[in-house]
Amino acid sequence: MERLLFVSSIAFAVCTAALAADAPTMDPSRLSADVKVLSSDTFEGREPATEGENKTVAYVTEQMKKAGLQPAGDLKNGKHGWTQAVPLLRAQIKGTPSMSISEGGRVRALTQGQEIAMRAAMDGSKQVSVKDAPLVFVGYGITAPEKHWDDFKDIDLHGKIAIVLINDPDFETGIGDFGGKAMTYYGRWTYKYEEAARRGALGVLIVHEIAPASYGWNTVKNSNTNTMFDVVRDHPESAHPKIEAWIQRDVAVDVFKRIGLNFNTLKKAAQARDFKPIVLKDVMFSADFAVDTQVITSHNVVGRVEGSKYPNQSVIYSAHWDHLGIGAPDEKGDRIYNGAVDNATGTAALLELARAFAHERKPERSVVFLHVTAEEKGLLGSEYYATKPLYPLAKTVGVINMDALDPHGIARNFSTSGSEGSDLLDLLQQDAKDAGMAYVSDPHPEAGHFFRSDHFSFAKRGVPALSFESGNDLVDGGIAAGEAEHKDYTVKRYHQPGDQWQADWSFTGMAHDLAVLYKVGSDLANSDRWPNWAQDSQFRAIRDASAAERR
Repeated sequence: MERLLFVSSIAFAVCTAALAADAPTMDPSRLSADVKVLSSDTFEGREPATEGENKTVAYVTEQMKKAGLQPAGDLKNGKHGWTQAVPLLRAQIKGTPSMSISEGGRVRALTQGQEIAMRAAMDGSKQVSVKDAPLVFVGYGITAPEKHWDDFKDIDLHGKIAIVLINDPDFETGIGDFGGKAMTYYGRWTYKYEEAARRGALGVLIVHEIAPASYGWNTVKNSNTNTMFDVVRDHPESAHPKIEAWIQRDVAVDVFKRIGLNFNTLKKAAQARDFKPIVLKDVMFSADFAVDTQVITSHNVVGRVEGSKYPNQSVIYSAHWDHLGIGAPDEKGDRIYNGAVDNATGTAALLELARAFAHERKPERSVVFLHVTAEEKGLLGSEYYATKPLYPLAKTVGVINMDALDPHGIARNFSTSGSEGSDLLDLLQQDAKDAGMAYVSDPHPEAGHFFRSDHFSFAKRGVPALSFESGNDLVDGGIAAGEAEHKDYTVKRYHQPGDQWQADWSFTGMAHDLAVLYKVGSDLANSDRWPNWAQDSQFRAIRDASAAERR
């Protein structure tokens, strides 16, 4: 171990030398200390609207004060505070839900967390009582007029439960109109629910398969069977059907088999434009459970270094502070979902960058450090900020998000969540190249990471935004070691109690990468550049529409 750490230290020194003139040194030990505190059992998994939130907000605020930042949250009596209040609808199933699928008089009970992961109703319902609702297989559940694609055709889904496949029609073959292996937003589970609601469906059952979902059943169970949150909506039923759930693949296979249909055959058919919905004859779904709902207030935590020349123009660094809180026990009986990597690492990174900017020469533009809440509940904290920004989006230069960074050693490369082209990404690539790091397109585009991190809330409103991802080509061990770490984390720790701080994490890779991210933000904050999306980007026109506000 001592020999390995010695080699890593040499590599760290060599790799950071190129950055020394342009970026302050980031401290691996400080990063480790912040992650250790934030992911400790004392913080109870950092779930919004719990004592864990109170402790997290207090700790982050204290660290930003110590760094010398200015409070940049909501105005009160003419002064900014450290937080932005985020009202959220909180919903939780009361007791044990009753759920079943029946066919020809035969009833199969579905156990919460095993065969099914039922979400608490987010349409405002206090009681869900569904009896013998017909099931309809609607393929991938996609309506994409620009691609001449409609999985629903003319079927009326009112009073019916839709069974849908996860990801896009292209995933299996890698060829087609939906980005090949790369997931589009049409493949995200959030879209499946939203489109079904627009179609008037009573509910949706998403079929879980590990490869197209990019995570195992434990992740689905842990993310969907606990307390649910949403932004407060005037008409929640327009975005949420009454029933929102995932089912295991073998449940779907069994349902189809009962009426003489083959799951794989239907899945293949759903990959074609001429697919038509299939009503599952005499197959019914039932559910009965009460829902405890209330509006609560969570908080984004916001600090700022005010610009010396253009204070109303902002560069934003962001990361989410929340995790899953206390939930179902794992095989060891551990019920605290500590969230060390996801996302105490990003929170610690944001604090370290804040310390660096606060102690360097004041930038010409303002630099904002945005710790958002409720990412794990659907990017809700960033969504709220983007709809009610504290600093105008038209004058936001760009957003650099950090989520689930690698706490191990230095990598020769780096990536981003998705590979949407932009001037911001070009600048990051150039600064990273100067530091000896190669850019690789998202190595797991099928996972749809672009839509799973908080930068997306800004991107869809036109603001150039990206989410940095640690590299997989480690100085110690190469790609084989990097991919092995990624697989180990995804299978054993991601959204599980096992995501805990470890004493042997060096944090040298994070420290090195943060120097690069500092350089990108500093370059933008000390220039008059306005990065934009690539010409062929779906977000370009939205950004261009606000150009007059930047003159």
